[in-house]
Amino acid sequence: MISISNISYYIGGRPLYENASMFIRPNDKIGLIGLNGRGKSTLLKIINGDLSINSGSISMAKDCTLGFLNQDLLSYQSDDAIITVAMEAFKEAVDTQRQIEKILHKLETEYSDDLVNKLTQLQEKFEHLDGYTMQAKAEEVLEGIGFTTQDLHRPLREFSGGWRMRVMLAKLLLEKPSCLMLDEPTNHLDLPSIEWVENYLRSYEGAVVVVSHDRTFLDNVITKTVEVTNQQLVTYEGNYTFYLEEKELREEIQNNAYENQQAKIRQTERFIERFRSKATKARQVQSRVKALERMDMIDEVVSDAATVNFKFTFQQPSGRHVVTLKDISKSYGSNQILKHTNASIERGDKIALIGANGKGKSTLLRIIANTEPVEGERTIGYNVIYGFYAQHQLESLQVDNEILDELKQSGSNKTEQELRNVLGCFLFTDEDVFKKIKVLSGGEKSRVALAKTLISEANFLLLDEPTNHLDFISENILIQALQQYQGSFVVVSHNRHFVSQVANKIWYIENHEIKEYPGTYEEYEYWRKSQAQPEVKQTIAVPKKQSEPVTKPTPSHQPNDKKIKMLNSEIKKSEALIIELEAEKQQLETELAKPEVYSDFSKLSECQQKFEKVLANLTAENNKWETMVLELETLKD
Repeated sequence: MISISNISYYIGGRPLYENASMFIRPNDKIGLIGLNGRGKSTLLKIINGDLSINSGSISMAKDCTLGFLNQDLLSYQSDDAIITVAMEAFKEAVDTQRQIEKILHKLETEYSDDLVNKLTQLQEKFEHLDGYTMQAKAEEVLEGIGFTTQDLHRPLREFSGGWRMRVMLAKLLLEKPSCLMLDEPTNHLDLPSIEWVENYLRSYEGAVVVVSHDRTFLDNVITKTVEVTNQQLVTYEGNYTFYLEEKELREEIQNNAYENQQAKIRQTERFIERFRSKATKARQVQSRVKALERMDMIDEVVSDAATVNFKFTFQQPSGRHVVTLKDISKSYGSNQILKHTNASIERGDKIALIGANGKGKSTLLRIIANTEPVEGERTIGYNVIYGFYAQHQLESLQVDNEILDELKQSGSNKTEQELRNVLGCFLFTDEDVFKKIKVLSGGEKSRVALAKTLISEANFLLLDEPTNHLDFISENILIQALQQYQGSFVVVSHNRHFVSQVANKIWYIENHEIKEYPGTYEEYEYWRKSQAQPEVKQTIAVPKKQSEPVTKPTPSHQPNDKKIKMLNSEIKKSEALIIELEAEKQQLETELAKPEVYSDFSKLSECQQKFEKVLANLTAENNKWETMVLELETLKD
């Protein structure tokens, strides 16, 4: 569908891409990954035609249409209602509807057969374009990504940049282009909306290319990973977890080959050095010199992984009780956020505050930080020292300061070498520490602000969406820092992988109350899904081992007996089919685990489709068996 062949793209003489190639097929679900600054967003702009390449070619099928969601859309403004903006996706149908309305208005005062015929033609066209369902489709998508029914008729201009971006995403999803390109679509979505978008994209009929630093989102959506590295596009035929495993395997093979080659080079050089001056060995020496010159050099594996080699400590630990909230209420006019709720934070608590936007998570952080007025009793524990990170704190960085000077002014009393070590953890090395804040990207500023928060000697951290704008490596550094952090913290995040790695308690706001789940995010998710499932009374049919006396039924019982006999026969057939399907399922699971299958995308795809079909059949047959058993028990009673 889209072929990218040997493209090169330069920025100020620096190659961002050098003879890079990739191919996008219909229905591909591709995750575009790589470190910040490697050119992921640039590649989407190149495909979209916003930027021109220096060399190479990009070819597309004639019927290929593109849809591009990028961060520039944050500035889009309109006085139209968001439902109207979203329905612009159905441009032809909307235009047809307007023509119909004009003719209907004209018919009120001027009736003619020509107008009636034209109206009939337009109405047929409108129906063919699914015009009668377009509003319902738009409402479904908008509500799926977090808007309430009341929001739909509010002007777009009233919403913040993040919410406007959601409207643009809705419009794009409704347009259904052949290739949907999404640049960080989850940055402005809450957890329920992210899960909705995941389900939508999985079943999307066209191709999807997505740039994202949410690894759970990538795992749930993509079937192919393309890494931007060393000016190249390297393809892996699987999701993000597959990419990690496959890349580790490839690097291990490359590293072994590199070490073997280096050993051979050292051996050859020793031979040359030893026998260079011996005339009898001159031919052999010359042969080895030429062999070295002709050798195709294998590159050493340079890992992008980074580890924290600095301990984030504080001098004074807090008391046992960090913060206690008692009978807390908070509202903004008629908007009730919290109502007569209680909560407490103990030393060592690592709490993730999750849930949909608009529930009051950031408000609760400010209440805990004692920066938000509130009704009720708020008690701060002994010797509690706060550190607060939020997106607005990026604006408080002194833009004319160098990075190192900015950290020196944080009041941590750390030496310059200690501060350099901290900055090294956040990927600022060597001369980078002398960059001015004003030349940094959004992600780089986030890393500086996070570093300042973590060295602030605080024994209690409040972190509001700390992973926004962080790439995978920076996110991993933050995870490691928080895992070895000895204090307490509350973090607001929609990043499920991040939350699963750092939290030992989960908070969420429900019915204006703070609710707590005392466990990890995986445990919370398992509990939440089990709570959402309706209770099903299971009846297990146990065949009777001992024979029972047979009595001749009375005529009034004969119809029931015939039904019972038929059900018993059907149940036996169903049980035999279930055994057969379970064996087939187990065989396919074994196939899927084979390296020659999961490393070959076509085999993996074919096997996965068979597995899903068998699983669906097995589920249906189990449900059928259970229904028949319940009916049989009813007839016997």
